[in-house]
Amino acid sequence: MSATDKSALPFTEQHYFSSYDHFGIHEEMLKDTNRTLSYRSAMLKNRDAFKDKIVLDVGCGTGILSMFAVKAGAKHVYSVDMSNIIDKAKEIITLNGFEDKITLIQGKLEDIELPVKNVDIIVSEWMGYFLLYESMLDTVLYARDKYLVEGGLILPDKCSMYIAGIEDGEYKDEKINYWQDVYGFDYSPFIEVAMAEPLVDTVDNNSLITSSYKFFEFDINTVKKEDLAFTREFELKALTNELCHAYIVWFDCEFPGNEKVFLKTGPMSQYSHWKQTVFYMDKVLDLKQDEKIKGKISARPNAKNPREIDIEIDWDVQTKDSRKVVGKYNYFMR
Repeated sequence: MSATDKSALPFTEQHYFSSYDHFGIHEEMLKDTNRTLSYRSAMLKNRDAFKDKIVLDVGCGTGILSMFAVKAGAKHVYSVDMSNIIDKAKEIITLNGFEDKITLIQGKLEDIELPVKNVDIIVSEWMGYFLLYESMLDTVLYARDKYLVEGGLILPDKCSMYIAGIEDGEYKDEKINYWQDVYGFDYSPFIEVAMAEPLVDTVDNNSLITSSYKFFEFDINTVKKEDLAFTREFELKALTNELCHAYIVWFDCEFPGNEKVFLKTGPMSQYSHWKQTVFYMDKVLDLKQDEKIKGKISARPNAKNPREIDIEIDWDVQTKDSRKVVGKYNYFMR
């Protein structure tokens, strides 16, 4: 297979890389100022770390991070992307006068050889919905193990995931209960389908009705691929007397450097195109202030398509009147 021959890839891989051929997805990412300015700040505020360094940009897209790296003082940047958007990136790199500092390579990183043996820094915007959806982090870990010098930097390098409960009865009626009566017909078999697919949406911070809990964190410098399939416990405390219809999950990322920069995607933070991931429950929890939800959340790559994620959440509530409410549901990010 040639480096750019997507037709030789499995269909799921072809679909993944082809989705990044299109202008719209790059427009959305570039206009996400929370995302883009976090990367720029992390590089420009730590110029000493980039001065005269060799940088690898994994999944370079339109080349914005590569150009930030040059602005921060990088000696040379090798920018790799499988999608055809790299043709536009080449035009942009030339138009902005960086063609002598940035080498663009089209191909799947695992199938090509870089022109250099090692790099000092890896930058990548690999994060997906629910942080791990699309599994692009696997490619970053491959690049780390094959090319990164000992003591080299990865941007970002630390990630945390959080869970909380929300009140969202109105939208649950629109998304889930709608199927009970569709123009007078019972479409309830679709409820299971609608429930199993998490919703990626912007959640109002005022919808939070529990504390949040950091249930998973890792360091990209040391994490292994198998560590990304996990089961973790969580505990949430009700902030008031309120109904709980769903859980939401978000993530934060930390960049290395003397001046720390954080990319936060929670409902209390600036908008990002990752939004939050909403998991509706099959029952409504009638919470009283200070009652606790104790649960476990598990996530693993789908057996047929590892870019997709199977997620399971189970929980119980010990109520103030000594009742115990138990729940469990399986979700699939496709």
